[in-house]
Order: sequence, then structure tokens, then C-alpha cells
Amino acid sequence: MNLRAAEEGKEYIIQRIETDDEELDAFLFSLGCYSGEPITVISRQKGGCVVSIKDGRYNIDNALAKAIIV
Repeated sequence: MNLRAAEEGKEYIIQRIETDDEELDAFLFSLGCYSGEPITVISRQKGGCVVSIKDGRYNIDNALAKAIIV
């Protein structure tokens, strides 16, 4: 399942990132978003969602949320 379908407040483990864009992969890696890391959806908004990765909170858009498989 992708992050867009994940429940709010529940912790998931990132299985993989499905994107062909190396720049996007590098950006996600810099946030701590890579396979094996826990991620939690804090809240949903019209254009995306707020997630918690490690000690940070980030607002990501729907396209990016669909690329993160949990």
C-alpha cells in the first residue's frame, strides 16, 4: 500500500520508494525516508499529507505520497 492510503496516527515501515527520478530519491533520502525507516501520517490535507520521519515533520504532496510504499 502507498502512503496515501495509510491511516492517520499509525506507524508504518517504509518498504520501498517507487520513483524513476534520482533527484527525488536523493531528496527523500536526505529527509530520512528510505527502506526500513518508520513513518507516520500525522494529518491529511487536500493537496497532500503531513508525515513524521525520525524527529521531523514534513508536508508532502499526493504524488510523493503515492511513491512511498509502506
